[in-house]
Amino acid sequence: MGLTSVYLILFLSSLICMDARLENECGIGQFKIPGLEKCHDYLNCSDLNNIKIGKRIGIGSTKIVHLAEWNGLDIALSQLVNKNFTADFDHGLEMLEKLNSNRYVVQLVGFCKKAHLLVTEYHRLGNATSILSVIDKKYGSNNVIIRLKLCLNYARILQLLHDGPAGTRVMCDSNDLLKLLSQMLITNDLELVLNDLDALPVVDKNSGIKVICGSKELYGDFVAPEQKWPFNGPFKLAAMPSYDEKTDIWKAAEVFKYFISNIDSTYDWVQYRLFNLFKTCKSPEPHLRPTAKYIVSVLEKIVAEVSLMKTEL
Repeated sequence: MGLTSVYLILFLSSLICMDARLENECGIGQFKIPGLEKCHDYLNCSDLNNIKIGKRIGIGSTKIVHLAEWNGLDIALSQLVNKNFTADFDHGLEMLEKLNSNRYVVQLVGFCKKAHLLVTEYHRLGNATSILSVIDKKYGSNNVIIRLKLCLNYARILQLLHDGPAGTRVMCDSNDLLKLLSQMLITNDLELVLNDLDALPVVDKNSGIKVICGSKELYGDFVAPEQKWPFNGPFKLAAMPSYDEKTDIWKAAEVFKYFISNIDSTYDWVQYRLFNLFKTCKSPEPHLRPTAKYIVSVLEKIVAEVSLMKTEL
């Protein structure tokens, strides 16, 4: 076996071992954000009465988000703003509790259910709609590795949603690229963490349970074909066929294309290697699209090859 093959195997092994490090070090019902020396129990209603609320950093149809301060540490405070969306807010909190041990989900810091408040870790770089400008500013044009790792990062998020402890979940609040990117935050290490978990309905194929995202007709090339009204005449929610998590795979191809757009021409072969993956993700037949787990395995190998190539240059 050549030295190159040995390096490749070692690099792949390190990526595979990342699965063992996906969980945070704290136990159930605890958090540890920068500035804390040890894990702390979730903040409760009494704790939240004593935090300092600062500027608004986000607002949507369901909640408003403020930068806040607890014991001198920055946190993000979310509050329900429309009681019509109470179920969505509560669902988001439930998902945070179920998935919070994973490094690819924003850390839950505390909550007060009766006041419809929840607190999460604050990430100063904001959501992923600005991710390309952030990496270009830090790395310049020589950023193919970080762009590929973003693809792998997003694939791991999908793998968590599709095969994680909360069952098989579908990212429903993702009908265009910018909306999907806004669901994630950028960490200081330029990783992506899922932040908005208000619309993650469950699929249970054994019980025949599938989903319909929202109550209105969906349009555009970004949404999967099976998410569009398939009949003549006006849209009727009761007659709309349901679908499964493979809608996320259809959209993933566009996310990956965005992440690797305008890379150095030296790495055109990367685009070529990904072409077949993108093509299968865009299969009109959902069952022919790959799983998130398979996509992760393909991207791991490509990241390893590019990293090795850069090392040898």
